[in-house]
Amino acid sequence: MSGHSLIAARAGRWALNLYAALGLAYLFAPIAVIVAFSFNQPSGHFNIEWRQFTLANWQAPFADRALTDALWVSLRIAALSTLVSTVLGTMIAIALSRYRFPGSGAVNLLLVLPVTTPEIVVGSSLAAMFLGQNVIDFGMVTITIAHILFQLSFVAIIVRARLRDFDWTLEQAAQDLGAPPLRTFLTVTLPLILPGILAAALLSFALSIDDFIITFFNAGSTVTFPLQIFGASRVRIPPQVHVLATVILLVSVGLLVAGTILEHRRRRPNRVD
Repeated sequence: MSGHSLIAARAGRWALNLYAALGLAYLFAPIAVIVAFSFNQPSGHFNIEWRQFTLANWQAPFADRALTDALWVSLRIAALSTLVSTVLGTMIAIALSRYRFPGSGAVNLLLVLPVTTPEIVVGSSLAAMFLGQNVIDFGMVTITIAHILFQLSFVAIIVRARLRDFDWTLEQAAQDLGAPPLRTFLTVTLPLILPGILAAALLSFALSIDDFIITFFNAGSTVTFPLQIFGASRVRIPPQVHVLATVILLVSVGLLVAGTILEHRRRRPNRVD
C-alpha cells in the first residue's frame, strides 16, 4: 500500500470514529442532562435551568407523593405485562422456529405489525376494542393488556433471533438418553436461549415503563409515571422527576452490566488444572 493510500485509510478511520463519537454524544446528551439536573436546586417550579449544585434532591427522592405513586403503578404494570409477554412470546418464538405449520407466515406478519404500526394507531384501536366490549373499565387491567399485546411482538422477535442458530439435535440427543420433553427443555433448551429471553424481558420492561401514547388511550383514571410527568409539566417540573429517572437509568445499566458479566462467564471455557 502506498503512502497516500495509507494516509487516506487512516483519515477515513479517524473520520468514521469522529462521526460515531458525535452520534453517540447526540444520543446520550439528553440522558446526561437528566442526571445532571437531578443535582440542581431550582429557583422556581421548573427544574429546567441550572442554578446550584445540591444533594438535597437525592436525600428525598420520594418527596413528590403523586410522582412516587405513579412510578409504583408503572412498575407493577411493567412487571406483570413483562412476565406474561415473555412467557407467551418465548413459546411463540420456539413454535415458529422449530415447527412448520399452516399459517406460520401469517403469524410472522402479525408479529411484525405491532412493531411497525404507529403507536397512536395501536392505542386508539385497543381503546376502541375495550369500548366496544363494554365489559372492562379503563384502568390498570386495560393498560396491562395493551402493554402485553405490543410487548409480545418484541419478545417473540428477539427470542426467535436467538433461536435462529440453535442446534435442535441437542434436544434429540437428550431425549435419546432418556430425558422427558419437559426436562429436556429445562436443562438443555432453556439455558441456551436464556440470554435472549432475558434481553427480551429487559427491553419489554423498559418499553412498558416508557410508554405514553398507548397508555394514554387506555388508562382511564389510572396515572402512570409518563402520564404524571406529562400532566405535571404544565405547572411544575420538580427535581424528583430527574432523580427517579436517574434511578431507573442506573438500575437498567446495572442489570445490563450484570447480564453481560454473567454471559461472559458462561461462555468462558472452564480451566482444567
